[in-house]
Amino acid sequence: MTRLHRLFAAFLSVSLIGLAGCDVPLPPTTPVPRPEAPRPKAAPQSEVSRQMSKHLARVQADLLVQGLLRVDGGGPDVPFLQRNLVDNFIRIAMFDEYTNTGGQIIARETESRLRRWEQPIRMKVEFGPSVPLAQRAKDRAEIARYIQRLSRLTGVPIRLTTGAANYNVLILNEDERRAAAPRLQKLAPGIGTASLNAVTNMSRSTLCLVFAYSDSTAKSTYAKAVAVIRGEHPDLLRLSCIHEELAQGMGLANDSPAARPSIFNDDEEFGLLTRHDELLLQMLYDRRLRAGMTAREARPIAKIIAAELLGGTS
Repeated sequence: MTRLHRLFAAFLSVSLIGLAGCDVPLPPTTPVPRPEAPRPKAAPQSEVSRQMSKHLARVQADLLVQGLLRVDGGGPDVPFLQRNLVDNFIRIAMFDEYTNTGGQIIARETESRLRRWEQPIRMKVEFGPSVPLAQRAKDRAEIARYIQRLSRLTGVPIRLTTGAANYNVLILNEDERRAAAPRLQKLAPGIGTASLNAVTNMSRSTLCLVFAYSDSTAKSTYAKAVAVIRGEHPDLLRLSCIHEELAQGMGLANDSPAARPSIFNDDEEFGLLTRHDELLLQMLYDRRLRAGMTAREARPIAKIIAAELLGGTS
């Protein structure tokens, strides 16, 4: 056995040396096919979610028939003066739209203090498993464009992240939203029962919402925010929610029926952030105003800022 092994080794060595000096074609090799990675796909939409989609499609259609959800920003047909801007700023930035009463969040306007972000925002967008992939891509792109605008207006650095975030945007279908309590508790430790119920038991008339939380050491400075948007919205209603909730999470916490042209008005006349609303954001983040100011303290300074922004139009 030993001799045969040596002979075979010697023959093999000679053969290989000979091959090295000749153009002898090698036998063709067939590439080993690699299995394709499974393409990601959304989970099936439930019946209750499909019914919500139909309902919200009707809501959007009804609003459009009435000439609402405008995307033109108001234009010259909706003028506003300096005093309008100041009054709207005080009402929207210095008052809360809702209050926590007996463990429930109810609509009751209450005076508050000026609140805003004093740190960079790392925003993370999460989708429920049954939200279609094409919709996810569209929403991410819309949010990426919009936060650039918000950052430019406020001076606050805002970027999208896939890692740790202090501003979470959840776009969820009906079943996912109802089961979102554990996720919300992880994103916002210490979140109250009233806030959890506002999400998991969201009324049909509520299109979207946002919670912003202050730092325990600086109660007028935001440290975390969570926005929840129905995934079943048709495109324009969903984009309208993105515009309103992300802007409200910057510190414009209230709505006002007098604000026009504005998305901070429950009449749904305007679907997207207007020039008026841009000015409100600029005022909110003007360094002459300070987080924690009362409405009385802020008003005279807001008048000066508004006059500058509008060129003195009273």
